Amino acid sequence: RPLRLLLVDGTKDHGPGEHDYPAWLAQWSELLAGAESVQIETAHEWPERLQIERADAIVFYQRGSWNADRAQAIDDHLARGRGLAYIHWAVEAGEQAPEFAQRIGLASNATQTRYRHGPLDLGFLPNVKHPIQRNLDKVSFYDESYWALVGNAKQLTVLAEAREEDANRPQFWTMQPGKGRVFVSIPGHYSWTFDDPIYRIILLRGIAWTVSEPVDRFNELVWPGARVE
Repeated sequence: RPLRLLLVDGTKDHGPGEHDYPAWLAQWSELLAGAESVQIETAHEWPERLQIERADAIVFYQRGSWNADRAQAIDDHLARGRGLAYIHWAVEAGEQAPEFAQRIGLASNATQTRYRHGPLDLGFLPNVKHPIQRNLDKVSFYDESYWALVGNAKQLTVLAEAREEDANRPQFWTMQPGKGRVFVSIPGHYSWTFDDPIYRIILLRGIAWTVSEPVDRFNELVWPGARVE
């Protein structure tokens, strides 16, 4: 079926190759437009109302922010049975993290979030039978993990965890608030992560799942421009 995907970036807020939201928007708007029957719209920081109403799924990669107006727009979007995907720092909401977490499962308040840059070894939960994690057991990236997030992990489906400070910390998860679907990826700090074919598989499956499509809908997009040694 035809899909309209809305990609939302933000102002770059880190050094070279880190949190490069504009570069991601340029690359992934072109990549996703290559899929059959997919239309792409883009926005900076926050979409216009009509863009949200038209979108089957919205993908956010930016420094997140949350307020009552955004909450209403997201609630309406989810009530229509649409999808949301949040990548890395898009889960940030400051003091509004508890409200944000009600929609996406876990959210960040930067004053308390813990993080680590470096090798990440992620284990997919074997007892979770979710199509996004099909045939995935353990994966490794060089990226950034987050933990000490705000929210109730019991309301979400954790797909993969990383071991940080002697505890397993969710790094990929899904949530189904009402009729809508939400996918969250904590990895995504470095630009090179988006060129990793395994990461692409997970993210593309996540986006497809949010719009209730088969998770293999975007398989053809895994390899173009991917970093393969």
